[in-house]
Amino acid sequence: MEDKILKVLAEKGAMKAGDLAAEAGVNKDDATKVIKKLVAEGKVYSPKRCFYDIQK
Repeated sequence: MEDKILKVLAEKGAMKAGDLAAEAGVNKDDATKVIKKLVAEGKVYSPKRCFYDIQK
């Protein structure tokens, strides 16, 4: 699931968690957990409130 989320962010840019989950075809709650994990690992960051983007 991490790969799907990172791929969508790389292709589409900054997105809200719900939109990101829909684009990746995964459950929103599961996507939120993965996003938090990716943020903690430094792979994803939040450029503004409620939006996430891939760390460049």
